[in-house]
Amino acid sequence: MTAPHTDTHRRTGPLPTGSRPDPARPTDAVLRVRDLHVAFDGPRGPAPAVRGVDLTLHRGEVLGLVGESGSGKSTVALAALGLLPDTARVSGSVTVADTELVGASDAALSRLRGRRIAMVFQDPLSALTPVHRVGDQIAEAIRVHHDVSRAHARRRAVELLDLVGIPDPAVRAAAYPHEFSGGMRQRALIAMAIANEPDVLLADEPTTALDVTVQAQVLDVLRTAQRTTGAALLLVSHDLGVIAGMADRVAVMYAGRIVESGPATELFATPRMPYTMGLLGAVPRLDEPVAAPDAGAPVDSAAPGRRTPLIPIPGAPPEPHDLPAGCAFAPRCPLADDACRTAEPVLLPLDSVGRNGSYAACRHADRIAADGLTATDVYPAPPAPAGRTVGSDGDPGPGGRAPVLKVTGLTKTFPVRKGALFPRRVGSVHAVDGVDLDVRPGETLGLVGESGSGKTTALMEVLALTAPEGGTVEVLSHDTRTLDRAVRKELRGQVQIVFQDPLSSLDPRLPIGEIITEPLRAQGADRAQAAARVPELLRLVGLSPDHADRPPHAFSGGQRQRIGIARALSVRPRLLVLDEPVSALDVSVQAGVLNLLTDLRAELGLSYLFVSHDLSVIRHVADRVSVMYLGRTVEHGPVAEVFGAPRHPYTRALLSAVPLPDPVRERGRERILLPGDPPSPTRRATGCGFRSRCPLYAALSATYDADRRSRCERQAPALTAPGPGRSAAACHHAERP
Repeated sequence: MTAPHTDTHRRTGPLPTGSRPDPARPTDAVLRVRDLHVAFDGPRGPAPAVRGVDLTLHRGEVLGLVGESGSGKSTVALAALGLLPDTARVSGSVTVADTELVGASDAALSRLRGRRIAMVFQDPLSALTPVHRVGDQIAEAIRVHHDVSRAHARRRAVELLDLVGIPDPAVRAAAYPHEFSGGMRQRALIAMAIANEPDVLLADEPTTALDVTVQAQVLDVLRTAQRTTGAALLLVSHDLGVIAGMADRVAVMYAGRIVESGPATELFATPRMPYTMGLLGAVPRLDEPVAAPDAGAPVDSAAPGRRTPLIPIPGAPPEPHDLPAGCAFAPRCPLADDACRTAEPVLLPLDSVGRNGSYAACRHADRIAADGLTATDVYPAPPAPAGRTVGSDGDPGPGGRAPVLKVTGLTKTFPVRKGALFPRRVGSVHAVDGVDLDVRPGETLGLVGESGSGKTTALMEVLALTAPEGGTVEVLSHDTRTLDRAVRKELRGQVQIVFQDPLSSLDPRLPIGEIITEPLRAQGADRAQAAARVPELLRLVGLSPDHADRPPHAFSGGQRQRIGIARALSVRPRLLVLDEPVSALDVSVQAGVLNLLTDLRAELGLSYLFVSHDLSVIRHVADRVSVMYLGRTVEHGPVAEVFGAPRHPYTRALLSAVPLPDPVRERGRERILLPGDPPSPTRRATGCGFRSRCPLYAALSATYDADRRSRCERQAPALTAPGPGRSAAACHHAERP
């Protein structure tokens, strides 16, 4: 087994425009997909999932494959590796290293998998065998294709774990998958994929379930691994920011077909297919401008966080069994005409409109280019809602209205027990260890932080409406430590939650009309009163009252989330807790739900506590933001200030890791990659809990600044602000650049 090497085709950075591999050279194309068709057997006959896809992947390049759920992205990747189930009917051609994969025997495919073509799956835990050590699994992948000793393969496995940034690789090689964090498991999977220096790497949503900081680490590792081995990379992702930062070329899929493709910089800057324009317009951006309040407007009636509404694509993708006769996107396209509905457009080159190497399947591509149409021209943006919100400085407005929620010094621990027959407490998990936040009337407070930072635990403590373990929780000026049963029941109607997964939060046995009225019935309303509100609530969230008798599974993901919102609104709450409400939705559906929440807040005067790992979403919806790390609030303040000039190094790292859907800006940004994972919450840190990953602390150590370093080690920083209305940060060196 030889070490990774480079040759004349292998590169250490993105190929400059105009210097991409020449498709005419047969040795340069390592993956060719020609007229690929995939259909799955079903009760109504074969359902087409992929319809005539053509792809060519050159040595050393990254091709991004994007589209909504059900567009066929993952099916193309699995077909390229020969991993589709027996129910799939595959035709066309997929060649790797001049070897045809479609119709190949299991023995032939086994010789290619891992050696010539390898895959990084979305869920690393299910892709790794739980009963074998990580190092042994990587060594096995090597020995399958190379006649080397077990000891040699194990040494090589350690080298690969070191290459992908696993700390103490010799020790971690002896660990089992469940002993790795999510980011470490994904790195181990990348190490396994590159173990035999394949010609082609397939990555199917490799960062979907990861925090933004871990995502940045994994993408950096994937980029390094791809460049080190010189492999071509097919990157499947729904995250346009990830594609913008990684891909040399991009192919956009819709209803099983490629509808637009081209160099990443050109496709993102000047899309020529309305579907691509809609996807880009629906993405909330970290760099979007925020309008100032209207001149002379009172603080509690202005909307300083007023942003341009997102651009949702109307309708939903067609079902494979019900594809329209013409262009599959025509029912959702504002530019569609009779010709579009008659014949499906062919994927044609766009050289005539100044886009060399670009293709689009749209009859109106030339018109879009000639008229200079943008996403807002094709999809007119909804009007910005006018309503009552607080000011960006967090002022409660005239009269000094009390916050609807105030949390001070909140703590929550969970016992760590050992022993099966006689379990005993051997420690504590400090899940929440000093959280301070408040939500003012009519505002949205965003709560962000990595997984394990304590966000969900803090929410559960608020929603319990009971005496907290430590600190205070005040809901609508009521201290939860002193509530009697009647007041607690009344407050439960004033505070409602919308969950992350709409399907699992809706009873599948009930029609949505009954689901929506459940909170009303719990509050004592009779059946007739509750049923009378169903049409009003469904109209409020953009659904038809005629659908009240349908079960949840009859609705799309976005519609189910709207049903969950309608249920929460049925009791006319004042505070809505939103726990990752759009993380499971496609970007186009997400835009519609976010616009709906903005409209409802303005119309009903609601307050939101909005929890999300997506900082772009928080940037779009929130007035103020609270950042949590290891159970503590580390920064808190107006969203424009915290996102524009963060004072805590953790916040800076979070923001630098959020990808922008703009290749030029994304690749020119400074990255702050945090080392390792957050410390275990079972060990209460002395001093600053962030210092083990803090770039500022590392800089102090490098300059031998013993006094400042000692302060970080001995004293926990307090949450302080430089002045009234300014963001507060828990950092001894908050003003240090």
